[in-house]
Amino acid sequence: MSSHGIKDRVAIVAMGCTDFGEHWDRSADDLIIDAAGQALGGAGLTTDEVDAYWFGTATTAMSGIALSQALKLKAKPVTRLENYCATGSEALRNACYAVASGAYDSAMAIGVEKVKDGGYQGLNAPPIPTDGTQRTLTAAAMFSLVAPAYGDKYGVSEADLREVLARIAAKNHYNGARNPRAQFRREVSMETICNSPAVAGRLGLFDCAGVADGAAAAIVVRAEDAHRYTDKPLYVKALSFVAGNGSGNADPDYDYTTFPEVVQAVTDAYAQAGVTDPRAQIAMAEVHDCFTPTELVLMEDLGFCDRGTAWKEELAGTFELHGDLPVNPDGGLKSFGHPVGASGLRMHFEHWLQFRGEAPPERQITTVQDRKLGLVQNLGGYPGEMLCFASVLGPELG
Repeated sequence: MSSHGIKDRVAIVAMGCTDFGEHWDRSADDLIIDAAGQALGGAGLTTDEVDAYWFGTATTAMSGIALSQALKLKAKPVTRLENYCATGSEALRNACYAVASGAYDSAMAIGVEKVKDGGYQGLNAPPIPTDGTQRTLTAAAMFSLVAPAYGDKYGVSEADLREVLARIAAKNHYNGARNPRAQFRREVSMETICNSPAVAGRLGLFDCAGVADGAAAAIVVRAEDAHRYTDKPLYVKALSFVAGNGSGNADPDYDYTTFPEVVQAVTDAYAQAGVTDPRAQIAMAEVHDCFTPTELVLMEDLGFCDRGTAWKEELAGTFELHGDLPVNPDGGLKSFGHPVGASGLRMHFEHWLQFRGEAPPERQITTVQDRKLGLVQNLGGYPGEMLCFASVLGPELG
C-alpha cells in the first residue's frame, strides 16, 4: 500500500468538543451547535465563511440536511458520511482532502451522535453482506478473544494478563478523571476493575468502553493561510485509511494478536509523515481503546514496542500520563464513552489541546515539548474484519 499524502498542505485552525455523556436534556442539534460554535468562534468565522462541511454520524441522521438545518446553513455543500467507529475521523480526512485539492479554501469536519435516549446499548454492526451468515457474537465477545490469544502466544500468565488489562483501564480512568469533558470522571481502583461483573470471556465491566452522546468539530484551511486564524495551528502530516476485506475470520492462520488493517494504515501514515522510529518521534497517541485488550495489541501494531512486549511496557507505566509515551491522555473511550460519529474528532481535539499547551495543568503532558508529532488511531469493526484510520499531526511545518 502506498499513497502520496498531503503533508503540511492543510492545517486545523480551530476545534470544538462538547461534554460527552448522557445528554437527556440536549438534542443532537444542541450538540452540533455547541461543537460547531466553539470551532467557529475559535477561528473567528461565521457559518457563511466556511466553504463546505463534512458531517459524520452513524445513527443520528441520514443526510447532510440534519447539519444544514441545525446550523441554518445557506446553500452550502454538506456531505454526510459513515464508516463504522471511524466516522468522525473520516469526516476530517475528507475535509482535509477537499481543501488540499484546492476545491475549497476552508471546510468544517463535524461529528455527532445522540443515542442514549434511543435505548442504544452498544455497538453491534450488521454483518458484511457476503454469504448470508449472521454473526452471533457481540463486539465485547469478539474483542474478548484477543486476551487469551495474546497470553497464550507470548506466555503471559492469567494473573499477569489480568493485571495488565486492569492497568490499562485504570490509566485511562485516571486521565479521564482530570478531563472536564469526559463522561466518567472518577479514578477506578485496580481492585474494583478486577472484581467487576463479567461481560464477555475474560472481560469485565471496566474492560469495556461505555455509550455516550457527544459532538466534536474541526475547521481546516490551507497551511499557508493558517496564521490568519490562529497563532498555533495544528498541521496535518498524514492521513491514512484501510478497509479490510473481512477475510480474517475465515483465515485459520489469523491468531487475534494483531489487527492487520491497523498495521497497514499506520505504516502508510508513518511513511507520509516521515516517521521512522515511532517510539522516539511520537509525543502522544490517542488510540481506539474500545476494550482493554485492544489497547494492549495496538501498542505493538503501532510500533511503540516489539511484539510480545507491550504487556511489560504497560506494567512499567510507559503509556501513562507522565510515562515515556502517553497514550490516551484525555481518558480515551474508557472515560469518554463512544458516540461513534464524534469519537475520531474527539481524539484530534486532545492533540489540539496538548500541542497548544491548553490541556488542564493536571493533565498536560511534557513529551510534546521535545517531540512534535502526535498519532491518532481510530478503528471500526471487529478482529478479522476491521477498518482503520490513522493520522499524524504536529504544531510545526517540516
